[in-house]
Amino acid sequence: MRRPIFQTEIPGPNAIRIIAEQERQLSPSCTRDFPLVAASGEGCWITDVDGNQFLDFSAGIAVCTTGHSHPHVVQAIIDQSRQLIHMSGTDFYYEPQGNLAKKLCEYVPMRGGSRVFFTNSGTETIEGAIKLARYSTGRPHLIAFDGAFHGRSLGALSLTNSKVVQRRGFGPLLPEVSHIPYPGRDGITVDDTFRELEKLFKRRIDPKQVAGIFVEPIQGEGGYLISPPGFLSRLRQVCDQHGILLVADEVQSGMGRTGKFTAIQHWNVEPDIVCLAKGIASGLPLGALVARQELMQWPPGSHGSTFGGNPVACAAALATIELLENGLLDHAARMGRVVLDALHEAMRSNSAFSGARGIGLMAAVDLPDLPARNQLLQDCFRKGLILLGAGERSIRICPPLVVNEDEIHLAVEIMLEAVNSAGKKPAQAA
Repeated sequence: MRRPIFQTEIPGPNAIRIIAEQERQLSPSCTRDFPLVAASGEGCWITDVDGNQFLDFSAGIAVCTTGHSHPHVVQAIIDQSRQLIHMSGTDFYYEPQGNLAKKLCEYVPMRGGSRVFFTNSGTETIEGAIKLARYSTGRPHLIAFDGAFHGRSLGALSLTNSKVVQRRGFGPLLPEVSHIPYPGRDGITVDDTFRELEKLFKRRIDPKQVAGIFVEPIQGEGGYLISPPGFLSRLRQVCDQHGILLVADEVQSGMGRTGKFTAIQHWNVEPDIVCLAKGIASGLPLGALVARQELMQWPPGSHGSTFGGNPVACAAALATIELLENGLLDHAARMGRVVLDALHEAMRSNSAFSGARGIGLMAAVDLPDLPARNQLLQDCFRKGLILLGAGERSIRICPPLVVNEDEIHLAVEIMLEAVNSAGKKPAQAA
């Protein structure tokens, strides 16, 4: 079985040199928690500039759906690049954009049909959804949830309610935005959430002034929290009652990550707008706003994107969908069950782990607190496993969908080794 390989200390000499250069050149706003300088990737594995090999269970923040440099996706990129790299879908037509829109409408069906607007990222997709919701309803107000992460541009940031550092210093943000508790967080029940929503409607905001409610079916950065039973269906009912649009942020949870094309399909709830990005093109920058056809009636010039729906990115997305169709969706569902079984076994063998949860390959496990979580991330990295945090004390498990059982068990094995090693470290002097 393949395992991490270390040719040098971490970081190695090449990585140290490159990191030092980039620390002088790049914005300090980015959170680079690990001294990793990636050079190449294959499947679930990353090789750095010193030849060290890591098992990647971050997938570039749930982006590399089909793994690093999947041959089918690479070939699609090469073929399209030889024909046409760019022609701006805002002003012109070309086949890859239309072919991808057709596929997305098939996989994100909506009553009355749907239309697609292409962007370059999740944040841009959320921005488009904000504009479309306001334009199509003629209403100003938006509702999101505690713990939500919807992006970092000012509109999306106004919906984001995850970490104060993401908002601090950037006000005033978008007006007419409210947040309510997300069920499952801090003991909040579904009934608690809807009581807070009713209070909002009675005391602050007339529901007839609300354009849309933005919800992550599975909160991403907020901690990989899964919508409890009944939550999304009740949210749909409230939206229908008041003429509010239900907007599903599937930027992280979409494109097969949960074993279905979108996560909200697990609850048989149909949103009015779906936001896709991250894994849509297996690593190329692309996002998609899918909305009911009757909603997407804004006139020419009301919204656009120079690079959104780029021909090469669309070709990569079409190749990604082909792989999902040819077994990767079912594989993600199966491997998700393997992940949860492995995490529950880890919980039985080490009390540091708790609260394992997930659907498909969007899973998480909790550590006792934030310092313990952050220490484990660093210790795992030093042992050759790349993981990311989520929420206040969770580790997210979001490998490429091509991950196999051996790689899953290796990842959990490394996590257990890291926890056990941390427990044997001598206590720091006060």
